[in-house]
Amino acid sequence: MLTDMSLPWWAWAAMGAGLIVFAVMIGMTIKRNRGMHRSLFASPYTLWMIIFTVVPVILISYYAFTDANGNFTLDNFKNFWDSHYEANKVIKAEAERLGVDYSQYITRGTVNVDTLVYSLWMAFQCTIICLVMGYPAALFMADRKMKLGSTLVVLFIIPMWMNFLLRTVAWMTLLEDSGLINQVLELLGLGKIQLMYTSNTVLLGMVYNFLPFMVFPIYTVLNKMDYRLSEAAADLGCNSFQTLYKVTMPLSIPGVVSGITMVFMPSVTTFFIPRVLGGGYTMMFGDLIESKFLTEGNWNAGSALSLLMMLLILVSLSILRKADPNGEGGGLA
Repeated sequence: MLTDMSLPWWAWAAMGAGLIVFAVMIGMTIKRNRGMHRSLFASPYTLWMIIFTVVPVILISYYAFTDANGNFTLDNFKNFWDSHYEANKVIKAEAERLGVDYSQYITRGTVNVDTLVYSLWMAFQCTIICLVMGYPAALFMADRKMKLGSTLVVLFIIPMWMNFLLRTVAWMTLLEDSGLINQVLELLGLGKIQLMYTSNTVLLGMVYNFLPFMVFPIYTVLNKMDYRLSEAAADLGCNSFQTLYKVTMPLSIPGVVSGITMVFMPSVTTFFIPRVLGGGYTMMFGDLIESKFLTEGNWNAGSALSLLMMLLILVSLSILRKADPNGEGGGLA
């Protein structure tokens, strides 16, 4: 457990040197260009990224590869693979001191790995459901013949104006035992059913919150697509289904990949949705990381888990980069 959160002198020196180098580079750029260049207007954003992105990553890396005393170690990553690693070390040391066989007491804990696998499975289900629901919605919204397309865009955006936490808590009023759905079921004489605190409820909350992140990238690509391509396909004898399969879907791949990335990664790392809708009965990787930092106070183990999650994000971004090198699928235009 982390007892001393102070950083070594070289960490402070490295961060100070980085800020000095940043200031010197700005001064040299101004001198070289004989005045302010337009690129310098990005300097505040660059400084923001250094302070709130680069520096935190450096700190997380430092804690992940050190122990509570600041010494280099890989035990934090071993703890991920074997959640009983620390306990097994104590058992082994004590057994060797007493000269007894300790092999029967050594067991590998799989809590961390199982939590990651469960999180990946839940995120995979959420992504597939969002894709199945989101692609037709984006296709309908981007159809120039549909007059309700712009209205649907607004309807998708309006819920996002509300705070993420409030949107999630609002589901409790619908799904709890005395919620609206159970009240309606009782009026119909069907009786109450258990809706809260299940994996399906968590999945429902994830789909509800992350569906717009699937719809908007696909909608952006479809909206930019030249409609004359569809007309050309129809002139060549393609029906509506063939046009969709051979023209529209291949051209929308960048938006699909971007949507998958924007849904999958937040789904893996989410921790508030399982806590509220799962009632603590389901734990995802985000909950595990949060518990390491806030509940156990073990910043070293939490940082190691965070680095592993960063690796998953980097893999996801590399896939996006290959499928969408020009960034055509990102955001809502």
